[in-house]
Amino acid sequence: MVEDRTTDGTRIAQLLSSELDGREDGELAALAVTNADRDVDPTVDGVRAYDVTITGDSGDDDGDVATDNPAGERLAQVFVHPDRSHLEFTAGQDVAAEAAANEGLRVRPKATQPPRTLVFVESGAEVKRATDVVQAVVREEGVDGAST
Repeated sequence: MVEDRTTDGTRIAQLLSSELDGREDGELAALAVTNADRDVDPTVDGVRAYDVTITGDSGDDDGDVATDNPAGERLAQVFVHPDRSHLEFTAGQDVAAEAAANEGLRVRPKATQPPRTLVFVESGAEVKRATDVVQAVVREEGVDGAST
């Protein structure tokens, strides 16, 4: 049985990026990883590694799906810490909080203006669950290309 657990924040962010940007089906087809800082050094407070942006190009629709979120809008940012990563949702904060709690991920609101929701990804094993949270936000926010 494997005892090793990926808890390096940079590696977790890389795994999450691969999940989000590498899939071209369902809700994730309308997203892209953008503005990546390839030389990011984790900090205790967390430093931005990349953005998760709506592309509006799902590749599987005929342009007849309405969207509340225009192409180019940032859905979330991903930050790296030495021992974890976190997503900071700028859209769909309530959906992200509920979906993350349902997935067993640590979540908390961030009292900024506008408010944000932080979802912590503390191991490589939690990446799939974090991806499910992103998919839930895309579905609920009516992003073009999302499956309903």
